[in-house]
Amino acid sequence: MTGMQWRIWSLAAAGKFFEGFVVFMTGVALPLISREFGIGAAQNGFISAASLCGILVGAVGLGGMSDHFGRKRMFIVEMIIFVAFLVLLVFCTNFVSLVVCLFGLGVALGCDYPTAHMIISESIPSTSRGKLVLAAFAFQAVGALAGTGVGFLVLSTVPTLDAWRWMYGTAIFPALLVTIGRFFITESPNWLHVRGATDRAELAARRLLVRSPQYPAEIVLAREFVVVGKGEHQKGGFLALFERKNLRATIFASVPWFLQDLGTYGIGIFTPTILATAFGAKADHVRSISDLILNDILAAKGAALITALLIVGILFAVALADKFGRIWLQVIGFVGCAAGLLIASVSGSLDGTAKTAVIFVGFMLFNFMTNLGPNAQTYLIAGEVFPTAIRGAGAGFAAAVGKIGAVATAFLFPILLVSIGTGPLLYILAATSILGAVVTWMFRIETNGVNLDEIGR
Repeated sequence: MTGMQWRIWSLAAAGKFFEGFVVFMTGVALPLISREFGIGAAQNGFISAASLCGILVGAVGLGGMSDHFGRKRMFIVEMIIFVAFLVLLVFCTNFVSLVVCLFGLGVALGCDYPTAHMIISESIPSTSRGKLVLAAFAFQAVGALAGTGVGFLVLSTVPTLDAWRWMYGTAIFPALLVTIGRFFITESPNWLHVRGATDRAELAARRLLVRSPQYPAEIVLAREFVVVGKGEHQKGGFLALFERKNLRATIFASVPWFLQDLGTYGIGIFTPTILATAFGAKADHVRSISDLILNDILAAKGAALITALLIVGILFAVALADKFGRIWLQVIGFVGCAAGLLIASVSGSLDGTAKTAVIFVGFMLFNFMTNLGPNAQTYLIAGEVFPTAIRGAGAGFAAAVGKIGAVATAFLFPILLVSIGTGPLLYILAATSILGAVVTWMFRIETNGVNLDEIGR
């Protein structure tokens, strides 16, 4: 790893950090925002939907643009969008401007799903690609922990309705530094090469591989390749994902991600029970600003507990991805998720402390296994299984399909919880995890240690 390679990795990891930082901080800030703007339950739904819709647009739209305009350019653009809407968010004065700003932040975060992965994976050794991509991905959880921590500190020191503005404001200057830093990296030599800009690709590769003592001494890239955009097979943009030669990769990258998000967001329904037991029940009726702040502090502590569990699973994924490969970790992870859900389902026949303890054990197992397996591996796989020419579109599409699973969960599972009950709902979630393992195995494409230039050949 050269200095430039580490710079690229650090700037991508920083983007993931801010993603987790802002998303989790929004959970802490939302009660204050709702009170200040007089937002009701229906409008709170719009706020949640705004970020999610932004992620969908950013993943499919801007993420796919990196195939046409370059990895570096979109790497910079997404951060400019992020900083701009973050600044505007601090000065929001009404509900509409709030929704617009959260949508804009979502667009930037959605673009980052494929772009951050590609900017790393196309610039580092194939033998350590899984470890380094997932290590950067882990900073999303680190950022989430930092976001909840900052939210807690701000609430403790500035216990007013305006506290949420200070929370978001803390991220502006560091994010601006990251944006500036992204101007000083190289473009992806892989992308330049497949676009036919061989001379520029060689220059980028030389700049990427500067080290002392210098090796390799000379870099010469092959001239024999198909230039993107000149072959009939390249027409259609996203339609290329559904051509016969790419369809297996599209299914493999997107369907398990969809199923993984069903389980991850579904188990979130039971989170309040666990958190209330661990940190004390919230006030049912908020009678004053102090009640609101107290509830928010309890929520911040609970979010910190969840995030700690996520980090443990991701660390295991980082350590094992390049040793055992993506397929086995994703399959085992899905099976482990199903086991955790089935353990939680036993709680229906228990009462009191025993019931909460069983739910908690199942919850912990699920969180560990999903971050060891599908949560980490679906992200990693989506940025690896597609040829360079459509890698941005493919990874963005897979991320968007995953978020559709999150939307389906948010709308359908509360209804199912009332209509069919906890036990059957947990069985459904367990079945989706088993299905995820089956789909992973049936459509598997192992990318562990494979040079990205060979993908799709």
